[in-house]
Amino acid sequence: MSLINQTDEQYYLGPDGQWDSGDENYGSYQFISIKDIINNFLISYVGEDKIISKIKRTDIAFHAQRGIQELSFDVLPSIKSQEIEIGPSLSFILPKDYVNYVKITWADSAGIERVVYPAIRTSNPYPIIQDNDFNYTFDSAGEVIAANESETQKRFQTTNRNTQADNSNIDNLDLINNGNWGRRYGLTPAQAQSNGVFYIDPLKGIIFFDSSFANKIVTLKYISDGLDSDDMTVHKFAEEAIYKYIAHAVLATRANTPEYLVMRFKKEVRAAKRNAKLRLSNIKIEEIAQVMRNKSKIIKH
Repeated sequence: MSLINQTDEQYYLGPDGQWDSGDENYGSYQFISIKDIINNFLISYVGEDKIISKIKRTDIAFHAQRGIQELSFDVLPSIKSQEIEIGPSLSFILPKDYVNYVKITWADSAGIERVVYPAIRTSNPYPIIQDNDFNYTFDSAGEVIAANESETQKRFQTTNRNTQADNSNIDNLDLINNGNWGRRYGLTPAQAQSNGVFYIDPLKGIIFFDSSFANKIVTLKYISDGLDSDDMTVHKFAEEAIYKYIAHAVLATRANTPEYLVMRFKKEVRAAKRNAKLRLSNIKIEEIAQVMRNKSKIIKH
């Protein structure tokens, strides 16, 4: 296991011995490196009279990395973020270690993040170029010629979605005369917001925004698989879960392993993941109590 091996001075000043110079690694004690995980697994699980009699270190390294990936998706706090200013292209290139987005926001003048919601009724289709007779055009190799941008994307990025129709001259009598009596009116909750919309083109790896995002500061919060660097780490709350995952993966891929042993570690993996998720949920009783005090507020009519 990872232990403290530096003095307070080394921790606060960093390798260069200067305060707040950027080379410090604050808060690193809460994580354990993949190298320590592999070494600890060899000591605890491999050897004579142990669950695994013999195994290559490379096999453990492979299953350890797979375990980090699986735990990163729904257990480990692997959420990262990037902030950029949106230019005239109204686009945001996905990070190299992007797996899925958590949420996208833009910052207002007070620094408050405004959540942006996806435009589920549009996309960036493959734009085929046609001639004046609406026939497809082909290159010298006989392949269909496509444009750089689709018309759907162009119209999405040039239309102001915040413009509302003027319905002030419509009264109840007009609604009755037009046969609209009894119908439902009002905003659709899924679209009842004015923060703008976006959609992601997974083939190009680009996020496209509507025209209202020009020169806005946008933040992308996304999930990584935890394998984007050589110095891979796991939170200590999930340390037992990664050991159980490696043990189950090794036993499940070996011939002549008793089925009861595989099922036993499968259950232990599930239990360890559940415990890790509860610990990493970071639930604080005082914070919950502060939120629940809102229930006793008097609503004035």
